[in-house]
Amino acid sequence: MSKADRDPYVATFSIAACDPRTGEVGVAVASKFLAVGSVVPWAEPGVGAVATQALANARYGHEGLALMMGGLSANQALDRMLAGDAGSERRQVGIVGVDGSVAAHTGLGCSPWAGHSVGTNFTCQGNLLAGPHVIEAMAAAFRTATGSFTQRLYAALAAGDHAGGDRRGRQSAALYVQRTGGGYQKLSDVVADLRVDDSPDPLKELARLLALHDLYFGSTPDADRLSLSEPAVLSAILSAMAAAGMPVRSGNIDDAVLLREVERFLGSENLEERIDMARLTIDPPALAYLEARYSDGKEA
Repeated sequence: MSKADRDPYVATFSIAACDPRTGEVGVAVASKFLAVGSVVPWAEPGVGAVATQALANARYGHEGLALMMGGLSANQALDRMLAGDAGSERRQVGIVGVDGSVAAHTGLGCSPWAGHSVGTNFTCQGNLLAGPHVIEAMAAAFRTATGSFTQRLYAALAAGDHAGGDRRGRQSAALYVQRTGGGYQKLSDVVADLRVDDSPDPLKELARLLALHDLYFGSTPDADRLSLSEPAVLSAILSAMAAAGMPVRSGNIDDAVLLREVERFLGSENLEERIDMARLTIDPPALAYLEARYSDGKEA
């Protein structure tokens, strides 16, 4: 049995980051460890994000956020936690504050290869990895990736996985993002909480979940939203309803009963975040999904 097989540490690579433009904070993580999303990622809107791993001290998540909420920088919070932890040399942690402060720690007792890379508004860290190129690939991907904050976090994670990731293999992955009022119906702060607890290819499954998340909960600029008063738009929705086996009334946009049926149908497709029945609009990705799902009058 090799040292890696006997090692008690959680072999993990992660990125903790914040986006000053959107106010989002979050962590993306992957590991050869069951349900890594239940241990590593912590975030609080308006405060920052923490990734705690290796021989993980889960208290670092809550305590790090609480210390930053109390006014400490990421570096100060990290120093405080390490000073009070007799096992600090076996820990690895990355902390990012919305104030722009970033800090990371890789204890000398972490299993090689172990290290971290701190950048502007992010930190990447990992232990029991294929080599330092894993962290370097993650940092480069996050800096250059486009798209939403969640997509950039995933891009960093995917780059680390492609570079070799956890040298023991793959098992789980997670992506956790918060923003004040950024959750479902704007009634929570959880923008995304996606977890793959046990899979031979967790990054592939996480990508699938992220695509569904973007479909159901993404946003479209007002100028690009489609009006239900456009005959082609309403016709496409009614065709999808008919293909789904729902009774369809006339295509009159002024028909209040019809609009209630349309809203109920779109809700049954989990697209309620993609419509605005007050302004009678729908996001293009939602309409494209319906057209593809119910193409040729048949459910896909």
